[in-house]
Amino acid sequence: MARPVRIGAVSYLNTKPLVYGLAQRLPNAEIVFDLPSRLADDLASGDLDVALIPTVEYFLDSDYKIVSDACIACRGEVYSVSLLSHCDSAEIKTLALDEGSRTSAALVQVLLKKRLGIVPELSPFPIGSDLSQLDTDAMLIIGDRAMHVDKSDFQETWDLGQAWVEWTGLPFVFAMWTARADLDIELAPIAAALSATRDEGVRHLPEIAAKYASELGISEQEGEVYLRDHLYFYLGEQERQGLDLFRQYVDELSAVSQNG
Repeated sequence: MARPVRIGAVSYLNTKPLVYGLAQRLPNAEIVFDLPSRLADDLASGDLDVALIPTVEYFLDSDYKIVSDACIACRGEVYSVSLLSHCDSAEIKTLALDEGSRTSAALVQVLLKKRLGIVPELSPFPIGSDLSQLDTDAMLIIGDRAMHVDKSDFQETWDLGQAWVEWTGLPFVFAMWTARADLDIELAPIAAALSATRDEGVRHLPEIAAKYASELGISEQEGEVYLRDHLYFYLGEQERQGLDLFRQYVDELSAVSQNG
């Protein structure tokens, strides 16, 4: 290679199987870890060549291309992305959106609009703030916060992965390895390394859970169950169909917002 390939990923638990030993498989690559939004910005600016970016960020540029069959998806309950409502979901008028994920924010709005015809007033749910500080009818909560919240305090709760799968019959894809179309680097060996890394990570889910679960305040068993039973790391035909359908709904949602 004329220069090292620059690869970006996040440090979340759900990403660990996709980067398990990646540095050893691509010893000449520069691998950086950052927040999803920053990875998307760096990919767009050319500071990164390949990045594991959220689905909605991938939708923003028609020239982006998916470079691997490794992804973060679910085929049912995802456990770490939830809608919590103090009222019946059909009565939701105000919604706080966890600022940790624009993809999950789009997903909950799609589900409310398409399933119930609801377009709630939106407000931010900043990272680091507490549920008790919110006065909205409902809230989107993701990640560590979603795993620990006491759902008995709410009248209705949705696991958004489960809600999407039950409604569409298709998996939901949260993030995928993406590259810019103008990339001047041969992608085939990178794609092969990313797939092989995923395969190795999936074979070592117990070790990954043992290493990182305590950082999230969950047991090793909970971490392993989350990775093994709630996430799916293969971008197959059904995942691509789910991705295409979600893009269609996000486009519709954007059109409604622009015209409203």
